[in-house]
Amino acid sequence: MSVTRRTVLRALAAAPALYLAPRFAHAAEFTYKYAHNLPITHPLHIRAQEAVDRIKKESNGRLEINIFPSNQLGGDTDMLSQVRSGGIELFTPSALVIATVVPVAAINAVGFAFANYDQVWKAMDGSLGAHVREAIGKANLYAFSKMWDNGYRQITTSNRPVQTAKDLEGTKIRVPVSPLSVSMFKGLGAAPASLQFSEVYSALQTKIVDAQENPLPIIQQAKLFEVQKFASLTNHIWDGYWFIANGRAFKRLPEDLQKLWESAFNDAGERQRDDLRKMNQSIQTDLESKGLKFNTAAPDSFQAKLREAGFYAEWKKKFGDQAWGLLENTVGKLA
Repeated sequence: MSVTRRTVLRALAAAPALYLAPRFAHAAEFTYKYAHNLPITHPLHIRAQEAVDRIKKESNGRLEINIFPSNQLGGDTDMLSQVRSGGIELFTPSALVIATVVPVAAINAVGFAFANYDQVWKAMDGSLGAHVREAIGKANLYAFSKMWDNGYRQITTSNRPVQTAKDLEGTKIRVPVSPLSVSMFKGLGAAPASLQFSEVYSALQTKIVDAQENPLPIIQQAKLFEVQKFASLTNHIWDGYWFIANGRAFKRLPEDLQKLWESAFNDAGERQRDDLRKMNQSIQTDLESKGLKFNTAAPDSFQAKLREAGFYAEWKKKFGDQAWGLLENTVGKLA
């Protein structure tokens, strides 16, 4: 029997529809966008991807989250604006970024407040973190209960190591465009200059400034070891990432999906903390091999200098007695 084109078409028309098309999974009930400013090799992205995969699997595909890393959707200010408006549903700003909208969020960046990570997580996983999350909620954002780690900031210099506060007197140091950072370094007797990060390398190279401060991964990625000689482990500011969601997007989810993504992102955040600790250790070894000389500074002289300069009293007033009291409950008396 000859098979004609017309015969084939008639057979296909008579066949059940499911045999005509590939078997696609059901479309997600909710498809959300998550943006951040880090490369895909950073522990934050890796652990976030794990959380997103877990959410899709355990929700049976009902909630799908697409990640946009490396500032693909704009700079920090742009992404913060987008998550507030609902243009994206999820974002991980550092505390200093979200502080432009929620000022109390910068309280974890008070100079020389946290002596170690035990104090950091006791405060931020506890009552101080809950106080900040409540303030974030009033800005129509939802903050997950676990912060992700961005690390302690360290000082690098071209002329001398920083052992005590006295070593910073008169030092021209680049700081972010942050009132808290400027205030702290002025209190320490330095001469802070607020520059965009894109200007840091050339400013150090041309001696416009003698020093800068950043977490070790940034110092490595920006190759600042090429224009600096000393790295002083001052741990002067700890900063972390708040994992936040658009408030309306959070409320749209049924309760079971709210619980799932809260669990998935918080579990991933705790693993990211350990990842960053290990990464910092390996980065220090790498930077030492490239000629950067490390020393560990003691915090006592810096705290004493800031207390004398009125830094703690000034920021206690700005953050308010309640927030400041919650900070001091963990770290001890500052002001």
